[in-house]
Amino acid sequence: MDESADGTLLAAAINGDGQAFGRLYDRHRDRVFRHVLRLSDSRSDAEDLVALVFVEAWRRQGSVRVVEGSVLPWLLVTANNLARNERRARRRYRAVLPRIAPPVPEPDHADEIAERLGAVERATAVRSAFDRLGPRDQEILAPCVLDELSTSEVAATLGVPVGTVKSRLSRAKQRLAAGIDGDIRLDSVWSSL
Repeated sequence: MDESADGTLLAAAINGDGQAFGRLYDRHRDRVFRHVLRLSDSRSDAEDLVALVFVEAWRRQGSVRVVEGSVLPWLLVTANNLARNERRARRRYRAVLPRIAPPVPEPDHADEIAERLGAVERATAVRSAFDRLGPRDQEILAPCVLDELSTSEVAATLGVPVGTVKSRLSRAKQRLAAGIDGDIRLDSVWSSL
């Protein structure tokens, strides 16, 4: 048999000679490409189909038929089948697409992380400002804000009138707010102290 015949190259490829398969590819890729270009919607689709045809030929080397000394007929029939399958898959995809519910927008996780980091920064700023307050301001803020005791409960605990607790609490909150850098709402971070 002629050394350049497709049958000889195919037999060598089956026996593990990758270069023989490469010669089959080089010999027939242009002809297969021209064929699938007529069957495809675009040049890139045709290139993909050519690749699939030769992947299939490599995968099924043992069942590739040689017709009159050439594997080209088998390659072209395989190309037809793959092109038909591709069109069928696209048709199914287009048919099912309208029945699929549109995606629900999801919040960006980066925003959530940034928000958490912002909360940590705010809490740190409030905590730092709280630590810089004098003991009398801390003494009134801690039970009223952190422990959420009523002004009457704090007044009874400290042994002072309720009005004193209210005025001291108001001044302590003002000093705390003045000691915080930036635009931070205190009511959103009291619990982080």
